[in-house]
Amino acid sequence: MTASVFSHSFLGALLGDEELDSYFTAAAELEAMLAFEVALAEAEAAEGLIAPAAVTAIRAWTHEFTPDLAALAVGTARDGVVVPALLQQLRAGLDPAAAAGLHKGATSQDAIDAAMAMRMQAVSLVLDRRLEALVDAFAQWGIEAGDREVMAHTRMQAARPTPFSRKLASWADPLVRCRLRREEIAPRAFALRLGGAVGDRADFGDKGEAIVQRVADALGLWPAAASLHSERDGIAEFGHWLSLITGALGKFGQDAALALQSEVGKLTLSGGGGSSVMPHKLNPVGAEVLVTLARFNATLVSGLHHALVHENERSGAAWTLEWMLLPQMALAAGAATRTAEDLLGQLSLREE
Repeated sequence: MTASVFSHSFLGALLGDEELDSYFTAAAELEAMLAFEVALAEAEAAEGLIAPAAVTAIRAWTHEFTPDLAALAVGTARDGVVVPALLQQLRAGLDPAAAAGLHKGATSQDAIDAAMAMRMQAVSLVLDRRLEALVDAFAQWGIEAGDREVMAHTRMQAARPTPFSRKLASWADPLVRCRLRREEIAPRAFALRLGGAVGDRADFGDKGEAIVQRVADALGLWPAAASLHSERDGIAEFGHWLSLITGALGKFGQDAALALQSEVGKLTLSGGGGSSVMPHKLNPVGAEVLVTLARFNATLVSGLHHALVHENERSGAAWTLEWMLLPQMALAAGAATRTAEDLLGQLSLREE
């Protein structure tokens, strides 16, 4: 076993997702936080809170800046967040006026939440693209199967014949609904949570709303009416969405595994997994992985509901819990979509 199966040298090939993993590197997080700082400075300059020259200096320096990761690690261990140490390094390369304009009116949570929202939105678009491909693949299978029937099973017992297209719909339709849900939750899940020290935007004066709108536009996020520092229902919704994806694909995997049983044999599998002692076996590895990932995310979504309990205006404990759970849930959903696509290419309806 390993602490993280997603990035393990060989388990990662089974349970990981290389494309989505790239959104959860230190480099990706720092890049997103720097983008936030530049967008904030640009918005504040446009609203007259800092000088245009400060923005020019901040923008140029962030493009050249190479962080000292060891020092960031020390700072994070001390402060619980990376932002104070990051700002210290950034300000060391700026003139006093630009250094004063950097991060003006903001707090660590603003930068970290914005960076998270940017990356999670990008992840959601990758997943949405894959869901579209899966729905198309199920539709193509239905065209190829025509009006063929299979035995339906209720409560694990043979019931009566039903069109195979009905079974395909039970696998594909939840994915269509997941795509629709992404659009519905996006304004809350991918909101710009910008509020300053205690979430009231006081340091922006009467420019708070305008600054939030400008920063949100620059980063491709939705402007939240309030800081949402301690209101995390939109993040929980996103985690729920990830679990719905893995759950829907887990149902497909479970049905496929049952239909591939030797005693049932309604589906055939090409390229299944082998056994160390039984060479005749062709194990439905992909189908099993889909079930595992569904159960994994169903477990973690409970943790995100615990993370809804942010005491007062900011919680270090609940906030940190989000950082531990969301990346794993996203990678599980990525692995599920990747595995389902591979599995679909291996399955076929057995000829009678």
